[in-house]
Amino acid sequence: MPAPAFSSSKSERKGNAEKTQRRDPYEVLDVGRNASEQEIKSAYRKLALKYHPDKNANDPKAADIFQEVTYSYSILSDPEKRRQYDTSGFEALESESQELELDLSSLGTVNTMFAALFSKLGVPIKTTVSATVLEEALNGSVSISPLQMGQSLFRKVEKQCAHFYSVQITEHEAKMGLVCRVHSTHKSKFKLLYFEQEANGGLSLALQEDSMRKGKITSAGMFFLCFPAYRFDHTSTVAASKDPDTAFFKKLDGFQPCEINELKAGTHIFAVYGDNFFRSANYTIEILSAEPFSAEKEMLREVEGQILTKRAELSKFETEYREVLAQFTNMTSKYAEEMQAIDELLKERNTIHASYTTTPPLKRNSSNSKMRASSKVSKGEEQEQQTREKKHSSRSKRKKWFNIRLKGEKQRPC
Repeated sequence: MPAPAFSSSKSERKGNAEKTQRRDPYEVLDVGRNASEQEIKSAYRKLALKYHPDKNANDPKAADIFQEVTYSYSILSDPEKRRQYDTSGFEALESESQELELDLSSLGTVNTMFAALFSKLGVPIKTTVSATVLEEALNGSVSISPLQMGQSLFRKVEKQCAHFYSVQITEHEAKMGLVCRVHSTHKSKFKLLYFEQEANGGLSLALQEDSMRKGKITSAGMFFLCFPAYRFDHTSTVAASKDPDTAFFKKLDGFQPCEINELKAGTHIFAVYGDNFFRSANYTIEILSAEPFSAEKEMLREVEGQILTKRAELSKFETEYREVLAQFTNMTSKYAEEMQAIDELLKERNTIHASYTTTPPLKRNSSNSKMRASSKVSKGEEQEQQTREKKHSSRSKRKKWFNIRLKGEKQRPC
């Protein structure tokens, strides 16, 4: 039953109004409910580019649509949040914990400083590629540098800017597979991007990998190995890390298939995007043939197959674990209740038993004093009797000792 209007605060009424205004994320992104991850990404990038604040500086309606598109994408791009929404709608989602992708180029200096501060404190801040960079790539107005296979190149890219590279691969190299890897010894934050060439000569973003810190460097890589490979998205399990059990069972949810597993012979475009908050990013890029890594490819395929099997087993085990945990919790609660009930019954029994088996301390002291008083009286009387007997015997003895017949006394007749 809904609460009366007068008992709701203004903030609650505002929040409820906002909930009623939310549109279906599938409707916002104009995709079907069975849309793939790649289709959702493509729809999001298209709409985000159209309504981005950089292109619509004086249009508040476009800014609202951009926020709605970003929020919808934050739900549908996360497998767990998407499942929750498909099952129970917005009610199953906590809007406060939604991780939005921020375009740092659209933030002011103050907001960028706050974002950098939160990132330093360990709060995950997901960022997206600048709309300006994506628009320039789509229009074909970016500068592209050629990069040879096996060549290692060190460069510095400014924040929220990108360096584009083209690589030419042969039929044999395409069959053997390709590896593109980027690392930074300066621990810079960057994104490794792969673009598909459009018919009009423009470039559309197809793949994106964020740099991860590994020891004393940050790195990112893309692997095109001619078989279904997977990538691990660490950010998809951050929300669940507060609960140890949930974090464990959702640990493999970020293990998602790569959208592109092989490249055809020809020219391919990669880019490195500077993702630092304030400074430029130093990096080293290298594109290699996967032919020397044939043993590693087989090992990777086998291990990823085991991970997929383990993920399915983990899902089944979670159901069993939750049931047993609920039973254990109930048994623990019942154990505590039974122990308390037994202790109370024993205490009550001891109290009743003591009422007729134990002499009260006050009565016991009174009887003892009476007994001691009577014993004192009897002892006094006995001593007094003995004293009288002693006096009587002493008198008779004195008579015997001094019983001398005097001349004047008359002898008593016998």
